[in-house]
Amino acid sequence: MDNFLELSQLGKTYDTSEGQAVIVQNFSLRIRKGEFVCIIGHSGCGKSTILSIVMGLNAATEGGVILAGKEVTGPGTDRGVVFQSPALLPWLTAGENVLLAVEQVNGRHDAAERRQLAERYLALVGLQDLADQYPDALSAGMRQRVGIARAFALEPQVLLLDEPFSLLDAMTRMELQDELMRLWEKERKTVLMVTHDVDEALLLADRIVMMTSGPAATIGEILPVTFPRPRTRGEVLGHSSYYRLRDHLITFLEERASQTPLAATSPAETTPTPYQPVTSQERTPNVITAEERFIIEKYTGFNRFRRKYRGSPKNS
Repeated sequence: MDNFLELSQLGKTYDTSEGQAVIVQNFSLRIRKGEFVCIIGHSGCGKSTILSIVMGLNAATEGGVILAGKEVTGPGTDRGVVFQSPALLPWLTAGENVLLAVEQVNGRHDAAERRQLAERYLALVGLQDLADQYPDALSAGMRQRVGIARAFALEPQVLLLDEPFSLLDAMTRMELQDELMRLWEKERKTVLMVTHDVDEALLLADRIVMMTSGPAATIGEILPVTFPRPRTRGEVLGHSSYYRLRDHLITFLEERASQTPLAATSPAETTPTPYQPVTSQERTPNVITAEERFIIEKYTGFNRFRRKYRGSPKNS
């Protein structure tokens, strides 16, 4: 199927005290199976709004989404997601967090087989020796690796990545970008990723979708990225086209993205969103936030979230 994921004339409008706020309009994109596509644009332009519509967390005001020939009408395990925050259950080990996903899609396997599958996905992100560790014993980068392993463990048809490395330090971010490239080469999942990082988009993507600034943001331009695969960071940086493509992206963002004047108040400031990431500094140890539970229950596929996972954190 040439067009595996189709976003057709998506629009999103919110009612505000000052009237209707048009966040996104007439956003159409067709993604081939196995393609890696990045969406880039200024903060508040509606990148995450588009992604949340594809996730099934946010209903489009106009248009729709087709995945593998079926309309997206809500959350589902056919889509694996990685957010800025890994949204792990702190009273479960790394292995148990991944096991949650395995149990959603491999319920017919016996317990030993499901645990082996969870260990396999942890091994894919290099954490096979840390399966028994709790999230608070892991670094931020390791926790995000667990989140990536959990997304892959759903065996989804498409991966949706919402700035998954933006809260990490520069070195950890580069390590996980390289890890993601390696996993993508192995699995060849269809990926739609939101990022604000020009260099990250050039490193990872087959195509980069550049969004205009809001209100009423839409696609301004689509840039093909033709660096050969498999890629390494050094080969990409040394490619003769790298700086030409980078300059093209930056020029768009600086000069052409804002052809429509920005509203006095950013839509991001007036529009509620279903999920706001929580930094490690804001987190209370061994407590899952309401936003993280929302993601785990409603999106990541655990909408039959069992009673044993709702209980109090384990005592140390």
